[in-house]
Amino acid sequence: MASESAGGGRVSTMAAGLIGSEILKIAGEIRAMVAEGTEVCNLTVGDFSPAEFRIPALLESAIGDALRSGETNYPPSEGIGALRTAVADFNRRRLGLDYPTECILVTGGSRPGIYATYRALVDPGDRVVYPVPSWNNNHYVRLVGAEGVPVVCREEDAFLPTRELLEPFVRGARLLALNSPLNPTGTAFTAEALGDICDLVLEENRRRGPGERPLYVMYDQVYWMLTFEPTVHVDPVSLRPEMEPYTVFVDGTSKAFAATGVRVGWTVGPADVTARMASILGHVGAWAPRAEQVATARLLGEDGEIDAYHATMKEGVRGRLDALYAGLVRLREAGFPVDAIVPMGAIYLSARFALHGRRAPGGVLRTNEEVRRYLLEAAGLGVVPFQAFGMPDDSGWFRLSVGATSLPQIEAMFVRLRQALDALDAGGTVAPEPGREEIPAEG
Repeated sequence: MASESAGGGRVSTMAAGLIGSEILKIAGEIRAMVAEGTEVCNLTVGDFSPAEFRIPALLESAIGDALRSGETNYPPSEGIGALRTAVADFNRRRLGLDYPTECILVTGGSRPGIYATYRALVDPGDRVVYPVPSWNNNHYVRLVGAEGVPVVCREEDAFLPTRELLEPFVRGARLLALNSPLNPTGTAFTAEALGDICDLVLEENRRRGPGERPLYVMYDQVYWMLTFEPTVHVDPVSLRPEMEPYTVFVDGTSKAFAATGVRVGWTVGPADVTARMASILGHVGAWAPRAEQVATARLLGEDGEIDAYHATMKEGVRGRLDALYAGLVRLREAGFPVDAIVPMGAIYLSARFALHGRRAPGGVLRTNEEVRRYLLEAAGLGVVPFQAFGMPDDSGWFRLSVGATSLPQIEAMFVRLRQALDALDAGGTVAPEPGREEIPAEG
């Protein structure tokens, strides 16, 4: 039998170099623990449990109606006309973005829209600038053979990129990938910060000669409906209308309506780019199912239904994020080396567990992975380190995702977490490994 290894040319160089999702690996570990009867507060995967968050009742019933009406054949590769019109009208009403339907592409969830943006704009060897932490940009870079330029963001900027950080890297770049509210941090751009970045992009494009291709921005705003007061969602084109020829928006139903399995997303961008993206996805077959498209068109036209749904759904998301934040602040004020950033949007909280150098019952905690494993085994707390989102260092920062947990589970977790923190030897820190920065015990 032939070898199953990736060597010897059995798979492409690109495929051989792809790595699996660290998040899904951790989630699989937690599923095994739960199956064995261990109580775990699972804050890992960016998904929703239907037991905690149902999709809108109108969307659910409309999918069934569409199936019963025979909406089961292939949809157009660019999306059915009713949904593209509904997206255009929805964006006009809710965001003030006025785009014709030829600028709108319906996709099977938001991921194909991201892939199509990369594939339509980026050639092998082109430079793609993206901030870290961020979700999956490193993998999309590899899929299209680009040169990735990760820009490490700072805690003091809520882990969001600034003009200052990006400016050294945009010269000659082809794509700048941005996301707000941000996965994994749950933080969001201010109008001033995003406006400054847009000015940088416009200046770079004005600098380029007639034979040079422009710098585009991919703006992933799939969480924009899940922003929390006083945060206000902002976007490049509303802030700087001159950005319209250079901006591709990525959006969809997956997060705003807890509909991750319904698989309806869309992009909005320049008509010529959108047409090429539609051709790419048409060959791949990455369109949303027809019945779900019909149902989503109905939902997007019902502002009252959407507002009523979000009055409950957003309250549930924010309540869980606030409970996590408040609990971590209480632990910090009690002297434990933990911290968090106030949640601004999405379903995520940025939390720091500065436990490096502490002595656990099984040995000294030296890395984020060792901290993560200790929190899981000693506190029944499942979290994802920022390194899964491209951050290079063991800084102690983790993503906490609340879509699949309940308030009672969070409350019970904090009892276990305090016990786990108490169990650590705080009598002194241990010297870090060579080349590894020590993290102060009190963070």
